[in-house]
Amino acid sequence: MMLIVNISAADFKPVLKLIDRQIPWLSGKIRFEDIKSQDGHDVFELSSSKGKIVIKASGVNAAAAGLNYYLKNYCNRSMSHLGDNLQPVSQLPKVMMPVRKVDAFPVRYALNYCTINYTMSFYGWKEWERELDWMALNGINLMLMPVGTEIVWQQTLRRFGFSDEEILEFLPGHAFTAWWLMGNLEGWGGPLTQNMIDEKADLARKILKRMNELGIEPVTQGFYGMVPVKLKEKLDVKVIEQGSWAGGFIRPDFLLPEDPVFEKMAAVYYEAMKSNYGSDIHYFGGEPFHEGGRTGGADVSRSAALIQQQMLKYYPSSTWVLQGWQSNPSKELLGGLEKSKTLVIELFGENTANWERRNGYENTPFVWAHVSNFGEKTGLYGRLQRFADEVYRARTSNYGRLMKGVGFIPEGIDNNPPAYELMADLAWQNQKMNVNDWIKGYILSRYGVTTPKLEKAWELLLQTAYSSPLVYQEGPSESVFCARPALEIHSVSSWGTRKRNYDTSLFEIAVKLFVEAGDEIGRTETYLADRTDFVRQLLANRADGVYAQMVKAVEQKNRKQFADAYDKFEYMLMQQDSLLNSSRFFSLSSWLNQAKSLSKDKAEQELLIRNAKTQISYWGPDNPVTDLHDYAHKEWGGLLGSLYLERWRMFKQAELAKMDGNDSNENYFGIEKQWADSSVDYPMLMLSPQQIDELIERILVEQ
Repeated sequence: MMLIVNISAADFKPVLKLIDRQIPWLSGKIRFEDIKSQDGHDVFELSSSKGKIVIKASGVNAAAAGLNYYLKNYCNRSMSHLGDNLQPVSQLPKVMMPVRKVDAFPVRYALNYCTINYTMSFYGWKEWERELDWMALNGINLMLMPVGTEIVWQQTLRRFGFSDEEILEFLPGHAFTAWWLMGNLEGWGGPLTQNMIDEKADLARKILKRMNELGIEPVTQGFYGMVPVKLKEKLDVKVIEQGSWAGGFIRPDFLLPEDPVFEKMAAVYYEAMKSNYGSDIHYFGGEPFHEGGRTGGADVSRSAALIQQQMLKYYPSSTWVLQGWQSNPSKELLGGLEKSKTLVIELFGENTANWERRNGYENTPFVWAHVSNFGEKTGLYGRLQRFADEVYRARTSNYGRLMKGVGFIPEGIDNNPPAYELMADLAWQNQKMNVNDWIKGYILSRYGVTTPKLEKAWELLLQTAYSSPLVYQEGPSESVFCARPALEIHSVSSWGTRKRNYDTSLFEIAVKLFVEAGDEIGRTETYLADRTDFVRQLLANRADGVYAQMVKAVEQKNRKQFADAYDKFEYMLMQQDSLLNSSRFFSLSSWLNQAKSLSKDKAEQELLIRNAKTQISYWGPDNPVTDLHDYAHKEWGGLLGSLYLERWRMFKQAELAKMDGNDSNENYFGIEKQWADSSVDYPMLMLSPQQIDELIERILVEQ
């Protein structure tokens, strides 16, 4: 499978503009030249000539990857979602011996539907421009991009008798688009305004234009049979009701492709797609029966064939991209497809090997990828050596001919930079990689320097938080600070875990070494971001022990011991709040300000902020027993000191009342709903650097 590149390989102006935006001290010092690809694979070459760095590349995307290779391996510089180390170098390093790199895979994939919300719900063009620059530097050439699908559906449904009000009942709010696109819900978080719909469409056009310039193919949203539940009230159609999803949301219906309305609706949908975003689209996402959808006796193979047939009718060179998650895509669904026009993304590679169990997804081209983060939950995690081992194992297996690429598809990407950088590097790696060797280069590019303490700290991090234990785990281990209080808390979110599958005492040694190394490193943004994150994890780990003391005291009905343990717990929680509220990467204020900045209209701002707060608290629907509550919880400054603190204080009062023989009524959902609906602001605390240093020192010495 070869990606269709829409830009002249000789036109490197987009990369030169990327340099101007992100690395201006390199402007005028890089010369790009065109070379041929190698058997359909991207190539870049590095050399020095006449005081300039020469990057020869087979296309603009390979040129950006070559630029990043030079930055990381010669300048010791890098860009990430948790800080940049992009300050100018004192002298431009020469490439003493020419370097040539050929990609190991033609497809280098990024993003999960959920990333569009857990990280990018409130991205404007400034954020998207930076995101696309980062993607290009990391060689990503295929990326999910369903932004702006709302206007396509609006124009489609108008043609089928829906009023504007009915259409708005179908479209979700900014923080819940992903689950609408996947057919899990409709309308939640809305209603949008027409201005919001139009602005999303305008943003999508900018994103698609820039992706085209940078050689990144978009995966936009196809028509796969998802229709509003109200469609059957308007037309005599054959639909399969999809029941409810997760916390109790009513799912959109599935319109049987055999129904004549399906072909008519697909025609209108794809024409609306063309009129808004053009005919030069080659990849479509979206699939029926995702995550527990009902097939209802449908001929799944026949349905899949007809869905793909309509895609190809309006976009003849398109490929249907499917999610390899749980039992999806089913054997029956794949059985109806033209395999050369299908690509399966193995989502959960850190835990599963469905590519192997499913015999190469029934002989279908696939991409190996990892999720690693669910809900953009805060926590150190990433089975780095497993990534390298499994990519190599799949590539050299009997199904290697079907393996077209590698990628990362986290539900949230503002976390754990090594998990994503490693995958980007594996795309250009033909040999089996030892992460202990790879991490040395990562340290240099991330911080600009290396020291024995820093290397030892990361050696221990690879043995602990970033190890690869043979145990099932969905994302990072969760912080008890963020949990709905109870005497028995196995997880914060319904499908998470509080268990640490590593030696926490060894992890503490790593964190202390990392903090000590700061005297030799200096205050680079990347070091400070990691120091905050590592100390945060240490404090969250310690909180488990204090929580256990509270539980034991309650079981023994020892009022004083409970009160003492609770006071210590709250003290630690507020330490965490102060630490994190001084960092833009771990602050509730950053998230809310991003939501607010999307509009100048007061009513729209209120809706955006309510979306932002609802997603990270009770999620939805308005149901006290929803199992989606805290799915996207965040260990953030401002959130710890408000919602989470209020819940734990309610817990304290309830347990003390019970010890006195009184009744209690802990309405945590009520607290969450009230918090999400309130307009209270949560400004960053902004401690001085000295105050942060002193706080971290106290945390490290206290037990």
